[in-house]
Amino acid sequence: MNRIIIHWTAGGNKANATDKRHYHTIVEGDGNIVSGNHPVSANDPIRHPNDGSTYAAHTRGANTKAIGIAMAGMRGAKERPFDHGPSPITKVQVAALVAEVARLCRANGIPVTRETVLTHAEVQSTLGIAQRNKWDVMWLPGMAAAGDAHKIGDHLRERIAVSASNKSALHTTPRTVARPAPVKSLWARILELLASLIKGKRT
Repeated sequence: MNRIIIHWTAGGNKANATDKRHYHTIVEGDGNIVSGNHPVSANDPIRHPNDGSTYAAHTRGANTKAIGIAMAGMRGAKERPFDHGPSPITKVQVAALVAEVARLCRANGIPVTRETVLTHAEVQSTLGIAQRNKWDVMWLPGMAAAGDAHKIGDHLRERIAVSASNKSALHTTPRTVARPAPVKSLWARILELLASLIKGKRT
């Protein structure tokens, strides 16, 4: 596999039968990871391109060698005027997506670039494959309205790259190492011994 494409399902926050047919992996609203009906290998190669039941048909014209992962949610959402609908994607869900995409990148040797890890909303402008105005993912929790697809994609890629390289593990609190007590010289020990002997005689 040489590419990962990130989606939202446009459904509820739980994976349903339709989601499982179209995506290799679905991340539910609470961060739970659900496997789709088709293994990643079903998209490499696609043996029957006109039969979407034999592979995960997640992105028009860009399914071959591409892993499709989606966040369950955004049912009834509207881009303009923006409305996230009754099932918006969640912060927990986005964090779980980032971790899972990072894992998939490591497992498949996929570098994190604009061409190899991208949202569905970036496919048309980046890969030149028409996608019928798909706008997933152009909104993240906390945003007041839909934003620029590439800026959001870059934000996700930055988080994915950090997770994939385990850079966060480098920012641990350094341990305090106790220094050994200085070793006294032989003469210092002899002088201490003589001093204690003299003191003993005086008492």
